[in-house]
Amino acid sequence: MISLRNVQSTDLEQLMTIESEGFSREEAATIEAFAERIKLIPDTFIVAEKNGEILGYINGPIINQPYITDDLFGKIKENPKRGGYQSVLGIAVSKKARNQGIAKTLVVKMEELAEENEREGITLTCKKDLVSFYENLGFVNHGLSDSKHGGVSWYNMVKSKQA
Repeated sequence: MISLRNVQSTDLEQLMTIESEGFSREEAATIEAFAERIKLIPDTFIVAEKNGEILGYINGPIINQPYITDDLFGKIKENPKRGGYQSVLGIAVSKKARNQGIAKTLVVKMEELAEENEREGITLTCKKDLVSFYENLGFVNHGLSDSKHGGVSWYNMVKSKQA
């Protein structure tokens, strides 16, 4: 059985392994960025684990606009209690645990947190090959992002709060 929980500082090593499996070196978060996210936004940094082993994670700070900007990959601050947009700076699943619905489970958990804390919606960027995955989860493709993170083309995906 897979369980979800908030990140802990002792998770850093396992998280970095999964990050390196999911992203190129140019795209991947640094160990310093992960340490900062663990410290500042544990409320929106969720890990999926089974028998003590982390299989995947999702994380991101609350931001005031509907699109992610590249500066967020370097510096974040603590989340406000209410409002704003839930961003997703990172979501990854370990290679051995893929195609088991873990990414979807993590997105659904983030949606629940966004609703509980009265966020405007959830925003993320993804590569072209993942646009349909997020559209199937109810996100709307807002087109190419201004992001140049990792030297890759990213698409703005937004899921607004249900009326």
